[in-house]
Amino acid sequence: MPATNTVLSQAWLSPINDFMAYLKHERQYSPHTLTQYSTQLRQAAQYFQSSSNSWLHVLPEQIRRYSMHLRAKQYNPRTINLKLSCIRSLYKFLKVKHIQKATIANPGDGIKGPKFQRPLPKNLDVDQMGQLLNIVAEDALALRDKAMMELMYSSGLRISELVNVNIGDIREGEIRVLGKGNKERVIPVGTKALDALTAWLTVRSIMAHDEELAVFVSKRKQRISIRHVRERMKEWGIKQGISTPVHPHKLRHSFASHLLESSGDLRAVQEMLGHTSLSATQVYTHVDFQHLAKVYDRAHPRSKKQNNDPK
Repeated sequence: MPATNTVLSQAWLSPINDFMAYLKHERQYSPHTLTQYSTQLRQAAQYFQSSSNSWLHVLPEQIRRYSMHLRAKQYNPRTINLKLSCIRSLYKFLKVKHIQKATIANPGDGIKGPKFQRPLPKNLDVDQMGQLLNIVAEDALALRDKAMMELMYSSGLRISELVNVNIGDIREGEIRVLGKGNKERVIPVGTKALDALTAWLTVRSIMAHDEELAVFVSKRKQRISIRHVRERMKEWGIKQGISTPVHPHKLRHSFASHLLESSGDLRAVQEMLGHTSLSATQVYTHVDFQHLAKVYDRAHPRSKKQNNDPK
């Protein structure tokens, strides 16, 4: 593989830059995701540049060799699959947007990375969630933080969706959010979350300018940042005595797991999470099964884990 400091020609950089602009402005991808795509595609271009003139001349065999090269370099399977996925996504974009689209095939089609075990989402159980949200809010910051956590758990929001919520997005027991791919969805908001939001909105003016649209603001009187939300939730996890680290995505996982345990309605959970495919939501069926397995091991008289006596 060529040295990573090799200068990329415009034949390689221009399609990447066009793709990044598309993901940013049309698909509304987060800065973190954009950085991931750009990094992976530039690294791939470094590899292909030594044997091809541009993305339009890369052959399937070259991508297959790239995959094998990554394995030889002992990249983990998840990272290899991410890199291949970014390459396939770039070619899908070129097929639709590029001026020579009629001649573009996707050389990454059918080339699969190594199999890997997807880790199950980690969530808090119902008692832990109750413990976390049992906050005696005595100031504006505590009221804000309680409202943020109640809303995330109530409606399964992504952290980016939470920080982008505006005053007009919540009404009549529902919240309107703009999710991945600039897709809008409307989700119910539970009573506890509505109560916490009402309490926060009564004091929000202390921390927000009159013209500010954001529901959640910081001491700087501006929309709260993703980083700040993560820090505050981590602090509350420690304050409330939660034995496992608390972060925003864990509240989203908890929402999905608990709702699926209670309802068994995978399609409804998919809609509320904003997943484009059912397969992304099906991971929660495994979480639900783990919960059932634990109940079985504790309760069933013939459970091997409960009774190890061979007699």
